[in-house]
Amino acid sequence: EPYKKLFHQGLILGEDGNKMSKSVGNVVSPDVVIEAYGADSLRLFEMFLGPLEAVKPWSENGIEGVHRFLRKVHRECLRTDKHLPEEENDADTLRLLHETILKVTEAIENLRFNVAISQMMILTNHLQKAESYSIETARALLQLLAPFAPHLAEELWEKLGGSPSIANHPWPKARKELLVAD
Repeated sequence: EPYKKLFHQGLILGEDGNKMSKSVGNVVSPDVVIEAYGADSLRLFEMFLGPLEAVKPWSENGIEGVHRFLRKVHRECLRTDKHLPEEENDADTLRLLHETILKVTEAIENLRFNVAISQMMILTNHLQKAESYSIETARALLQLLAPFAPHLAEELWEKLGGSPSIANHPWPKARKELLVAD
């Protein structure tokens, strides 16, 4: 075998609980979903459904939740009233940022995309409640989000003054000394 590891992905079930199939008539057209929510929302939702190898049910409510998360990221990254120009964060924000970098990196390596997305949701909720955070924190969140929602991440990266393209920027590194909570 030319591969070190073989991974079989699971199935997505229709809203009726049966395997999606044209013959059954329970297929959801990606074009319709992309028209309503955007390609990034569809990509993120499929990865957020659960473990990659599991059988997962399709849910219109679920994609709306992921779409709301992406809108929240958009709002928070463009909140210039909260951005500090330097790399200054409070201790909790700094710890959570580096914890998120570590967890997302490990989750991607282990094909646990739902875990990575969940951790980014936790960080985004924290940033929404924080009084302020550095622009570098927002950029790091976008770097972590880029493999999952590349269109939104690239657009926001550019608006935050990031260059070159987010795809050409090095992956953020977690500083393990900052992961210790008081």
